[in-house]
Amino acid sequence: MPSVEVPLFSLDPSALLLLQLLLPPTSAFFPNIWSLLAAPGSITHQDLTEEAALNTTLQLLLEHPPPAGRLPLRVEDFLGGTLLADDLFAAYFGPGSPSRRFRAALGEVSRANAAQDFLPASRNNPDLHFDAERLVQGRIHLVGALHDTLVAARASDYTLARQRLGAALHALQDFYSHSNWVELGEQQPHPHLLWPRQELWSLAQGMATCSDCEELSCTGNMLDFVLLTSGYFGTHPPKPPGKCSHGGHFDQSSSQLPRGGINKDSMSPRFSPHHMLHRQAAEIARLASIEAFGLLRSRLGDSSFSRLLDITPASSLSFVLDTTGSMGEEINAAKIQARHIMEQRRGSPMEPVYYILVPFHDPGFGPVFKTSDPDNFWQQLNEIHALGGGDEPEMCLSALELALLHTPPLSDIFVFTDASPKDAFLTNRVESLSQERRCRVTFLVTEDPSRVQGRARREVLSPLRFEPYEAVARASGGEVIFTKDQHIRDVAAIIGESMAGLVTLPLEPPAIVPGRPCVFTVDRLLQNVIVRLHGDISSFWVKSPTGLSQGHEEGMGPLGHTHRSGQFWMVTMTDPPPIGMWEIHIIAEGSPRVRVQAQTSLDFLVYFGVPLENGPHPGLYPLAQPVAGLQTQLLVEVTGLVSGDPQLHFSHVVFRRVPEGTQLGQVPLEPVGPPERHLLAASLPPTLLSTSAPFSLELIGQDAEGRDLHRAAPQPCTVAPVLLELSGPPGFLAPGSKAPLSLQITSFLGPQDLHLRTSLHPSFPLTSNLSRARLGLNESAWGCLWLEVPDSAAPDSVVMVTVTVVSRGTGPVALTHAFLRLLVAAQTSQDEFVAPAYSAGPVPTPAAPAFHPSTLVTHGRAEGVTGDKAWWRTVAGVLFLLGLAFW
Repeated sequence: MPSVEVPLFSLDPSALLLLQLLLPPTSAFFPNIWSLLAAPGSITHQDLTEEAALNTTLQLLLEHPPPAGRLPLRVEDFLGGTLLADDLFAAYFGPGSPSRRFRAALGEVSRANAAQDFLPASRNNPDLHFDAERLVQGRIHLVGALHDTLVAARASDYTLARQRLGAALHALQDFYSHSNWVELGEQQPHPHLLWPRQELWSLAQGMATCSDCEELSCTGNMLDFVLLTSGYFGTHPPKPPGKCSHGGHFDQSSSQLPRGGINKDSMSPRFSPHHMLHRQAAEIARLASIEAFGLLRSRLGDSSFSRLLDITPASSLSFVLDTTGSMGEEINAAKIQARHIMEQRRGSPMEPVYYILVPFHDPGFGPVFKTSDPDNFWQQLNEIHALGGGDEPEMCLSALELALLHTPPLSDIFVFTDASPKDAFLTNRVESLSQERRCRVTFLVTEDPSRVQGRARREVLSPLRFEPYEAVARASGGEVIFTKDQHIRDVAAIIGESMAGLVTLPLEPPAIVPGRPCVFTVDRLLQNVIVRLHGDISSFWVKSPTGLSQGHEEGMGPLGHTHRSGQFWMVTMTDPPPIGMWEIHIIAEGSPRVRVQAQTSLDFLVYFGVPLENGPHPGLYPLAQPVAGLQTQLLVEVTGLVSGDPQLHFSHVVFRRVPEGTQLGQVPLEPVGPPERHLLAASLPPTLLSTSAPFSLELIGQDAEGRDLHRAAPQPCTVAPVLLELSGPPGFLAPGSKAPLSLQITSFLGPQDLHLRTSLHPSFPLTSNLSRARLGLNESAWGCLWLEVPDSAAPDSVVMVTVTVVSRGTGPVALTHAFLRLLVAAQTSQDEFVAPAYSAGPVPTPAAPAFHPSTLVTHGRAEGVTGDKAWWRTVAGVLFLLGLAFW
């Protein structure tokens, strides 16, 4: 979309008012939908964030013509109902357009928003929640987070931008729940909150604000004044005489005179003394969130704003290319496929968002070339030639790691090589990074041991030398395809198919078993079904539910078209494919491979979390992956269900061991939140949380006629041996600075001997005071890292910190990784979001954990740099981690 710089307030006020009417009245504000178990009928931070984002997205789509052949959107089509992402995508991009990336981007912002109530570094900081009358300081942090969002987005680090946006929206929404803005009779957002050059209105500094209230509901406890105030929470900072408390069962300050409180977080009087004003506060917070999104849109322009929220059904095209002298055919195949994709999709909704290219050889790899301009990408790709030689292996995984750092989530990465990896030690890290980025990696390997031209073979190479590729492909949901030079152009055609957003259908059994067919299910929402096979195959045939069969002979058959390239077959079924159970029969030597993919709008996203129901902010604490011994919830978000479609029902999830495919169990799914959100939840079985092997998830359901629906998660999951949290400064790194990072490790099994490794890309100086720890059941250790950014660091560059923990306990060796993305930012003008150069009275420094060159150990033993015990300031954070064990 073209970049349009439009000041927010140049929009027609009637247009904003119209958008405000598109959603039903809201009733912030607990963290997420899980919070509704504690306070039914409330509106959460997640609700406010997603509703505001959808409003702004609709406004953007209304102002831009839809793709060719589509009618313009009409606002009246969305009145009177709930605004949903799937409906928006179907109306604008066309039926069947996948909304998965958009829904995932909204989820990133919502989880970052909710994290402000959970993370030790933010949950008790009054500046981040507009508590304790720290309104000026709160606005400084709010405006700073919005400025960080702009800087990260302009540096094309949209993952980091979404994190900072979530933090900003949390603070903004909290202002209307934690202050007395609503009690003052206001019905619109504060006009100066997002414009820090304007002073806040009169603040109630030094005067009494509340009277005593002994009841859960405190209807009239605010004194008669017209100044702005907010409630105090807990004991830090202490509540002065006559001041209001936040209130609620878990607020210690609410038992001090004057008792009670003023928060409007929920509809429950147990948590919110001003629960009767929850709806008014939520409505104003929603309008303020729409204003914040509109402000970002006007500053970024529509093109960059669309990337911030991933408002597109398309993914990105990412190539990792071996450029040694033997790779001429492979490089030409990549060029042909790239050219075909660019010409076929230019100007369409499926045009790639970004084009990424990372070359490698030995000993070098990189640099990364990333652009959204297809002509620039073609020019760069056309300059790649196969030069030089060198003996196998090559720096493939280093280049792939670099590609993962720069490729947007939920994308495909294609690796072309004829050599094994020289950097196989990176295998586990790249596996975890591919899962963290949710990117699928496909290796196209022209492995031909008899070929010596352009590639010196100085020693006998192991037949297992490609196992690192297999491991990465398995972890990422991709595959390794072996072929030869003369077939690489045909085999590379799978790139275009993968870019079409195909989903992989689950097979039963997942791997070939001699004498047993592979079975898969086709439903009415699937089209463009493709069966791919490769290996030493003598014959095969595919059988449809109608009884028709098609064999391995090339050409058109009764079910579709079969094409062969060496040991690679592809069967493209004729649309519409018969609905029901299909079979694939294979006669082969060795271990042939089969994969079935199809195009569909029906898909799902998977999240994990720990329910926190007995604290001041009940909700689902998000986890990157399940943790051994920790009771974990699975959250499934179904995408692609448009309003008015026949009702679909998903009943349970099946877990299978990877790669064997043996069933590890299944759990029933229960709906969570409003039914139109299509959110389902289940508790992971304890037996699953005790396994160290990766497992896959299959979503099972039925359509309106009772016919089976099967979908598989695109990537397998792994259970982490410990809870590993790595955090850094909220803003950006400046060249020449030294940044402290905090590391937290908690074990819910024991005993475990833990060994820690740290790495950094690029290779800036990084020191750590924690190298080993021995932890038992519910024991924790804390440590510090110090990152030094040299003066020569490139502005707007991403720094990736990786911490690896290897666990040696009673079971097999297990490991987990924590990744932290930081941005090196140049000095930028802050005219858009600038902190005020004044202070309304003294501004005390907020309490924060002190970094010290020592390691805090709670009931455990750690080894590193020893020091004194001056870590009492972090006890609250440690108790939080330990508390997870008891829920």
